[in-house]
Amino acid sequence: MRIVSLVPHATELLFALGLGDDVVGVTHECDYPPEALALPKITRDVLPAGLSAGEIDAAVRERTEKGEAIYALDEDTLADLEPDLIVTQELCPVCAVSYDEVQEVAKKLDPCPNVIALDPKTFGETMGDIRTVAQATNCREAALDLVARQRARVDKVKIAVKGVERRSVVAIEWFDPVFIAGHWTPQLIELAGGTDLLGFAGEHSEQLSWDVLEAAKPAVVLCIPCGYDGPRSLAEAEQYTDRLRAIGAAEVIALDASAYFSRPGPRLVEGLETLAHALHPDRVPEAPGRVHRVML
Repeated sequence: MRIVSLVPHATELLFALGLGDDVVGVTHECDYPPEALALPKITRDVLPAGLSAGEIDAAVRERTEKGEAIYALDEDTLADLEPDLIVTQELCPVCAVSYDEVQEVAKKLDPCPNVIALDPKTFGETMGDIRTVAQATNCREAALDLVARQRARVDKVKIAVKGVERRSVVAIEWFDPVFIAGHWTPQLIELAGGTDLLGFAGEHSEQLSWDVLEAAKPAVVLCIPCGYDGPRSLAEAEQYTDRLRAIGAAEVIALDASAYFSRPGPRLVEGLETLAHALHPDRVPEAPGRVHRVML
């Protein structure tokens, strides 16, 4: 089977299922696993490089309001790859080429490939995506194995933090303007031994004011700006130290959002393990990811 992935978390899932040799094309943002970097890129970002958080937000709003895409799809390269299956998403217009565009392009190909969309809104639905991909690729045994391993790791964290005094958390997914993380992140916080004060599981990320964050009085502020790695998340947070200091949290931590929170793929479990370590290092002494602590 020849598979094209049009969203990074789908690429990660395909490789996790042992389908890496079947993947023939990916997006320009597919950077994990490392093998994906060598594959043909069939998308590009139309926004200029080097924009600040506020400039990115303004540019995205402007283009989406006009019905213009954030990413450009290389239709010629896609056709040359002759995919049997295209994996994309509908959940977030900022995260990938639009589903409608992919469908229209697919109809022009001969033969027309199967197109599936992965659109999880909760942590449980991200696990369900494993079965969705397995059904489309006939890899049931690999899917069952991956689900079992993921569940075992989640259970290990749940056991480690059982009975712990929960720490109140506010998770910032973007700084300018401020967005509070939704979707699967509030569930990860709960599983890690925290209590999300502002986010709602399964709901879209919500724009709020700094005053609301101050009124929440969290013990921990989690800085996970969408699409940024750990050092960049830390750098973004350090631009707002006055605002973060005003919240009065005991700790402000920055984690690798791109790897562990923004993408609803297999590495969400690593995000859970890292967050549990950050909140309760006495219960979870090790983690796969680095915890960056913001000095206020």
